[in-house]
Amino acid sequence: MFFVSACSDNTEVTMDKAAAIIDLESYTQHVKVISSDEFAGRAPSSIGEEKTIHYLAEEFQKLGVQPGNGDSYFQEVSLVEMVTTPPSNLTITINETQNLDLRWKKDYVAITRRMQPEVRVENSPLVFAGYGIVAPEYGWNDYKGLDVKGKTVVVLVNDPGFATRDSSLFNGRAMTYYGRWTYKYEEAARQGATGIMIIHETEPAGYPWEVVEGGWTGSQFYLESDNKNMNRCALEGWLSRDAAERLLTSAGLDLQALKEAATHPEFKAIPLNASYSIKMTNTIKSSTSNNVLGLVPGHKRPEEVIIYTAHWDHFGTRPELEGDQILNGARDNATGTAALLELAKAFLKAPLPPERSILLLAVTAEEQGLLGSKYYAEHPVFPLNKTVAVLNMDALNIFGKMKDITIIGKGNSELDEYVERAAKEQGRYVRPDPEPEKGGFYRSDHFSFARKGVPALYTKMGIDHVSKGAEWTLQQVNDWVKNHYHKPSDEYDPETWDLTGAVDDIRLLFRVGYQLSMETRFPNWYPGNEFRALRDAMMKPNLTD
Repeated sequence: MFFVSACSDNTEVTMDKAAAIIDLESYTQHVKVISSDEFAGRAPSSIGEEKTIHYLAEEFQKLGVQPGNGDSYFQEVSLVEMVTTPPSNLTITINETQNLDLRWKKDYVAITRRMQPEVRVENSPLVFAGYGIVAPEYGWNDYKGLDVKGKTVVVLVNDPGFATRDSSLFNGRAMTYYGRWTYKYEEAARQGATGIMIIHETEPAGYPWEVVEGGWTGSQFYLESDNKNMNRCALEGWLSRDAAERLLTSAGLDLQALKEAATHPEFKAIPLNASYSIKMTNTIKSSTSNNVLGLVPGHKRPEEVIIYTAHWDHFGTRPELEGDQILNGARDNATGTAALLELAKAFLKAPLPPERSILLLAVTAEEQGLLGSKYYAEHPVFPLNKTVAVLNMDALNIFGKMKDITIIGKGNSELDEYVERAAKEQGRYVRPDPEPEKGGFYRSDHFSFARKGVPALYTKMGIDHVSKGAEWTLQQVNDWVKNHYHKPSDEYDPETWDLTGAVDDIRLLFRVGYQLSMETRFPNWYPGNEFRALRDAMMKPNLTD
């Protein structure tokens, strides 16, 4: 077991003084500016992006933060913006005699990643393929014996462990990557399917249908692809639970019975005796977006770097909405973006400067599938084997001070122990994710680095409010997800927001990063973690004790 080395008295004093530089008033002001209507919802490749990235670069420059990409604060990310228009009604033919009409947005959503003006699917049979998972380590294969060429698979969201709460099945209640929609789309493409539709349910998905409706309509961004994404399924979409029940009932099947059957490894895919055809038209526009990089050079080992990440982007404006059309993304993620500026100030003004470099990385297109962080991880400015750790901030605490701090994916890496120590210094304690079924570890930018093997930490607000307790906090969080997540109402509200807890969390993450910056060793994933082998392989030339 790895244990965090003890800090010297000078280091402790420095951390205390530097952490105190992180200031509620200036932090709040940055949040207000970044989430203001002037920034137009911060969509990639928009006027909102221009305002956002230049604001960040100018603030870095004012603080004395150096450009993080040579002589530039920017790293260009080539994107393709596509708007897919499917039919307003999708007709599914069942048993060759019965037609079921599904309404776009209400019953189904569909996009295509294939970069073509028009994509057609002709007479594609539908097959219920359980959870759509192939996981050899769990002895699981929902595609066994199934030829999906030309077919569209209908699959459940999340994974069998969530459905059964059986700790011996996958990861029990905690979602694995196999439960994420991203994985299911990837696997269906690997299997050669023409299309995939995921059955939405709020609890296992972790968000209501309105989030799906908003996220899978309008502009979608993708990284430039040499093969124009022709290796992807022609159709990627979702079915509402009600639409799925009507489809399955019409096919003589029962959703609940199928869900139970799909939790067993011997489950075999079931043809629905149903098919559909669809034509989707695309408007396609290539564009350039930007990651923003600010650097505080280390004074002893500047080639080694600790990265703080936060995504600056949100969803821009939605002209089709009545009333407020700007998705300001105040909590998601002006709170994390503003934190980068406060962290920069603390590292620059620390009485003892960091020995390793600190990279403040504000990434683009997180809301489009972690694209900016994925691009950086594939085109790193600092080599990944010189990247000590990644500390991610996304949708910080707006509900006040907490007695605890949450580690999403607690038990994954030695970074947990740094958080434990920093929390103890604040008189707080560490807890695991209270809602692991939502798959939070796979839903933010640190995951782009974890997939490459770099130890990555994702902390979230605690739930044990100092005066109102955990039940109150969870109620507030659930209410926010239901009513404000990815909606125009995610705005800074001085009447209801309390950012004092966010400041505590930023100070805690400063302590973690500062301690890492003063050490010589590289923390690792714990033995048995799925990313450990990747890290070990990249570190062989410079393994440390």
